[in-house]
Amino acid sequence: MFLRKVAVFTAVAAVLLAACTSSSPGASSAAGCIVGVSWNDYDQERWKKADEPAIKAAVEAAGGSYIKTDARDSSEQQITDIDTLINQGAGALIVLAKDADAVKPAVTKALDEGIPVIAYDRLIEDAGTFYITFDNKKVGFIIAETIMGLVPEGNYAIIKGDVGDANAEFLRSGMTEAGIPALGETSGGITVVFEQNTPSWDTEGAKNNMEAALNGTTPVNDIQAVLSENDGMATGAIQALEAVGVDAAVGGQDGDAAALNRVALGTQAVSVWKNAFALGKTAGDIAMQLCGGTALKDAKAPSDLPAAAAPASLNAVDFTTPGGNTVSSVTLAPTPITQDNLDAVIDSGWVTKEVACAGVAAGTVAACD
Repeated sequence: MFLRKVAVFTAVAAVLLAACTSSSPGASSAAGCIVGVSWNDYDQERWKKADEPAIKAAVEAAGGSYIKTDARDSSEQQITDIDTLINQGAGALIVLAKDADAVKPAVTKALDEGIPVIAYDRLIEDAGTFYITFDNKKVGFIIAETIMGLVPEGNYAIIKGDVGDANAEFLRSGMTEAGIPALGETSGGITVVFEQNTPSWDTEGAKNNMEAALNGTTPVNDIQAVLSENDGMATGAIQALEAVGVDAAVGGQDGDAAALNRVALGTQAVSVWKNAFALGKTAGDIAMQLCGGTALKDAKAPSDLPAAAAPASLNAVDFTTPGGNTVSSVTLAPTPITQDNLDAVIDSGWVTKEVACAGVAAGTVAACD
């Protein structure tokens, strides 16, 4: 009897050892891992519609469980939230930072405790983190390139995002590469007459900035194009433009439902869509890999991402940050959405045809017919 028990125990141990030493990323050694997500402001449309469901599905598919906190746009609360997630047993963290500098002490604490941290869609200046994002420089380039094609000469206003978010400068650098000059300068017939950051990427703040831009020209309201660094701010900018009857070409990003409807209606020229389903899936998958012991440099993006969003390489690559740090990173590709390819977001399930095409006259937009 004793020998039989020993044999059974040995067989079970062998099975468990085989499971725990699997060489595939995010394999069964991560089963049971808790992935904690610290959202900066969960009220924003995109996070609850796409990013979170995709993260949660990827985590649960790999045998893990998902927990979250919502900082409600407060850096102080986010620091507390990260500590809460650690205390709740998170084996890996995904952090969408409200302010990347302010949150660093909490990130450092997690890393010191051996908990891998993914900087999600917003860079955190720490070489110990893993950075998952879209090519935000390319997003800025696309916004500028599209608007420049429509308005090759004229006065431009740039509505930038929060100064504490590195993406605001990544986007602006892409605009610069596309040929947009610095504030107060003229190049190729384009003059930037206004450029201002908007705290928290806030719609009302963007509206106020746009009003200031319009009032600051001589004569007033002499603006032909607006480069907004996201769709929420484009909403505010367009409200200010419409209030004074100015028809300017406006570009934004994120693929917000209201913005896609504006694209269909012709009141917004482009919204650069970042397939957040794909980004969330990537983050959840890599979080489970890291939780299972995969080294940062050895993490891989899922192989079944949509072709339009897939990174150039599934393997993690080195990314040099503005602060001179080198972080392991996976960078997904963005897609510009105009009236010509509006069907891309409808067919993907990102937005319904009814919402995207509300109020669109029959025969004016192919995707709406």
